[in-house]
Amino acid sequence: MSFRTKIFLIFLVTTLASVSLVAYGVTHYARAAYEQMDQQRTEALVSQFQKEFEQAGQQVAQQVENITNAELTLRMALDLAKSNADASLFSRDANGAAQDHGMEFVEFVNTDGTVISSAQFPSRVGTKNDWVTQSKDWRNSTPFLRREELPDGSALALTVVRTQPVGDKQLYVIGGRRLDQKFLASLVVPAGTRALLYRNLDPAFLPNLLTDKDGLVQQSEKLEPIIEEMQKNPHPLVKTINWSSGGTDASQAESFHTIPLFGRNNELLAILMVGSSQRDLVMLTRQILETAVTVAAVAVLISLLLMWWITRRVTRPLEELTESAREVASGRWDARIDVNGVDEVGQLATAFNDMTRTLGVQRERLLQTERVAAWRELARRLAHELRNPLFPLQITVENMQRARKLQQEQFLEVFNESTATLKAELANLNVIVGRFSDFSKMPTPRFMKMNVNEALRNAVRLFEPQFHEVGKPTITPEFFLKESLPEIDADPELIHKAFQNLVLNALDAMPAGGTLTLRTSEAPGVVRVEVADTGKGLTPEECSRLFTPYYTTKQIGTGLGLAIVQSVISDHHGTVSVTSEENRGTTFRIELPQKQARAIRTAERPTPAEDTPQSAEASASASAPATD
Repeated sequence: MSFRTKIFLIFLVTTLASVSLVAYGVTHYARAAYEQMDQQRTEALVSQFQKEFEQAGQQVAQQVENITNAELTLRMALDLAKSNADASLFSRDANGAAQDHGMEFVEFVNTDGTVISSAQFPSRVGTKNDWVTQSKDWRNSTPFLRREELPDGSALALTVVRTQPVGDKQLYVIGGRRLDQKFLASLVVPAGTRALLYRNLDPAFLPNLLTDKDGLVQQSEKLEPIIEEMQKNPHPLVKTINWSSGGTDASQAESFHTIPLFGRNNELLAILMVGSSQRDLVMLTRQILETAVTVAAVAVLISLLLMWWITRRVTRPLEELTESAREVASGRWDARIDVNGVDEVGQLATAFNDMTRTLGVQRERLLQTERVAAWRELARRLAHELRNPLFPLQITVENMQRARKLQQEQFLEVFNESTATLKAELANLNVIVGRFSDFSKMPTPRFMKMNVNEALRNAVRLFEPQFHEVGKPTITPEFFLKESLPEIDADPELIHKAFQNLVLNALDAMPAGGTLTLRTSEAPGVVRVEVADTGKGLTPEECSRLFTPYYTTKQIGTGLGLAIVQSVISDHHGTVSVTSEENRGTTFRIELPQKQARAIRTAERPTPAEDTPQSAEASASASAPATD
């Protein structure tokens, strides 16, 4: 992921998170404020209902008091107190009292509980009203809810009872008013709310018992679960009803606060339901969300513009720095960055320029030092290699000079021996010069298809006479070659020379005998070769310098063998490495690619496998590899 993308994602996530957090906060607090306002409206409506209820009760009480204290009622009480009183004479008085005082329900009950007159239910005259005689003091009683039986059913009444005593007898006056939609219509309801009243006059839910100020409630069956729950456990609760089809439109939801209304004996007679529409809250929430989306879109646009500006201000110098660093890595030590400004980015560019300038100076110094060291090492090696044959040459020439004084036969004998020595040492000098010449002009690989297993076997076959040489410890070769190894693009002659140097290096590392292990394997796109010996091994420091030209751990040798191996493998775009443990042996590992990019195919030529052992030995001697 690029730095530019990271900046964009950071700005995008930060913006969206901020807008979402603000939107959530506003929505949360708006909902909380709306719910608090709804609670306040509900409480206000309930409080108003209670006040209206009390006022209605006071009006009913006053009207009942007026009926009780009326002259007609007093005369009725006096007449009924007589022993031979005829109660039938007063059977219609309740109707007149109801009409005169604007009451819907009026009944006169004798001291023994017998109904004397009933305005709402005339046929009840002569029946007993035992509940009215159970209280001894109706004078100080408050209005209460009561189920009022009617000829066509029943009604919910706000009832008051008063008495007119005559001696030791009582005349009970029962008056009341309906609690129905007319009562709800008298309430002042805040906008967005409404009041419903369910008259709990039947054990089962009946839609016609649920009313509001306009009459019956539409879709009243959706309120049935709330009413049934209240009937089972009368207590205030809050429920939400969605009036839309399927309940998918949240704006059609309505929250109901239900308050149970009890009768004189604590029986549930009615349920007041205060409904509050959720439409305003839903619309407010939608508006907040729409605003949040708009703000988020604007914020994202601003983030894009800001990111573009930051990219030009920050990432472009960083990209230039990256490109310059790649140029330095590829060898362009004079790479520089244009410095614009004195901020952190400008300081970074200045520091980079200073670094490349310093690296360039130090590289020049290092190259000079390495060149001097290389020439010194080459001179030391040449001096060491040339000194060995030059000393015998000097002795031989001196012997020939002294032999001039000898007799002819003796002179010829010394001359023949000396010339033979001179030829041998000159040949040795020629070999030494050839080794350095070969390394200085390694040929360019000529790629063709070749079998690595076969090349490895041929390289080992050249040294078979040395494995069992008389008078020397035995060396045992062991092959672990993968038979299905694919052919690779390589130069057979150069690969053969590299394998030959590795095998010869292993032989030199095992003067006391041992095991030479050769292994091949395959990995995706490459072929692997391992050449391992059981010699004395190398130290970590020796391993790190093993492929350095002219470096050797032997008393004799030019130190070019393993350098040639590395050069060959490198020209084939492969890798060579070494691992070693002291007194346990050394392992060389080679990886060669199966395919060479832009490989130039050449006509097949005789492979080193067709060379004679003698020529191979001469080639091995000419390679002069470094040993462990």
